[in-house]
Amino acid sequence: MLIRSVLALSLLLPWVASAQETPVAHPAAKPATYSSCHVDGQYIAMTFDDGPSAENTPRLLDMLKERGIKATFFLIGQNAAEHPEIVKRILAEGHEIGNHSWTHPQLSKLSDDRVTDEIVKTQNAIQEAGGYTPTLLRPPYGAVTQRQREWIESHFGLNVILWSVDPFDWKRPGASVIEQRILSGAEPGAIVLSHDIHKQTVDAMPATLDALIKKGYKFVTVSQLIAMNHPKPASSPAKVAAMAATSAPLTAPATGQTDPATAKPSSAQTPSPAPERPGEPGQDH
Repeated sequence: MLIRSVLALSLLLPWVASAQETPVAHPAAKPATYSSCHVDGQYIAMTFDDGPSAENTPRLLDMLKERGIKATFFLIGQNAAEHPEIVKRILAEGHEIGNHSWTHPQLSKLSDDRVTDEIVKTQNAIQEAGGYTPTLLRPPYGAVTQRQREWIESHFGLNVILWSVDPFDWKRPGASVIEQRILSGAEPGAIVLSHDIHKQTVDAMPATLDALIKKGYKFVTVSQLIAMNHPKPASSPAKVAAMAATSAPLTAPATGQTDPATAKPSSAQTPSPAPERPGEPGQDH
């Protein structure tokens, strides 16, 4: 009896160990907008915009394959139609593809009919090239209104994907700068923006990916990250009380000063998902 119990336990332990390494998927939610996710574990999503590039995307795919990393590629429809062989390879190697519009315009400046045209033509091009229909949309420059986001989510059933880490690689600051910016911004649940149309960006990836691996990060696609997303746990009453007890006492502001508790954030403090001058030549978000 003892031998049988030990044998059963030995068979169970590997399954338990592997289950602990498997990302926990939470119940699917309605389409929404994400710039990052709250996840359990050091999971991160690398995303690459504006391709496919005949010169640089295959190099990047080689790097990802060598490391066993899965990423998400937001393709411009015209480029997907021009390079169907790369679209096929992206999918064949287990990566995810998202919609990045047909011509890379600012959607926030377009009519609903024009936005529909940009989205549908790109969906069709990716489907024709690779037999895959994207469930994610990244608006070029991050330029999309709240009404448009809600409409895209409900009408097309697409998740709108922004980002939480931006190395500004479109400015071509050099591979080492791109690497350091990504590493300094990386955190669990982050969505990292970069562009596989730029040689500098692809040149930065080996060192960047290796450093993230060394830090313990695990790479997933955006849809996998969303599947792991769950609300941040609320602080317990005891924790709130403890934080209040250790906080500095509030004092009335001096005459002529603004009370920080009621002050409105300045425009410099309010982040924007789009570049300062969306649409400027050379900006590739």
